[in-house]
Amino acid sequence: MAKLLVIHGPNLNLLGQRESLYGKTTLKTIDQELSKRAKPHKIECYQSNAEHEIIEKIQSTKKTVDCIIINPAAFTHTSVAIRDALLAVNIPFFEVHLTNIFARETFRHFSYLSDIAAGVVTGLGPEGYYAALAAAIAKLSQG
Repeated sequence: MAKLLVIHGPNLNLLGQRESLYGKTTLKTIDQELSKRAKPHKIECYQSNAEHEIIEKIQSTKKTVDCIIINPAAFTHTSVAIRDALLAVNIPFFEVHLTNIFARETFRHFSYLSDIAAGVVTGLGPEGYYAALAAAIAKLSQG
């Protein structure tokens, strides 16, 4: 049985209330669905608006988590520190974005994480999380 960690970045706590391009699905609904789909594996879902808290969460996972799914949100385009934390723990991770970041403002086209991720899912809405979960479980079952 694998242990997975889902990290949601800044402002994702406002899903369901934010701009229409993010849809009506709440973060609670996404987390509940991830928990259902993860069985029999263990999954923890975590959200923070603070970069340092996300870094501390990543650092605390060394040797306790088999895979990370992260939606770094706005930190995608700004955080070398989150990148360095992910490299330091050396845990495979999948990057998720609800919207298609390549169809948005130019500054959103760059990610500090994509080149070191096991996979990137962008533009599928909440389904992107579920696709990343399926990919993570498949990767872990391959050994």
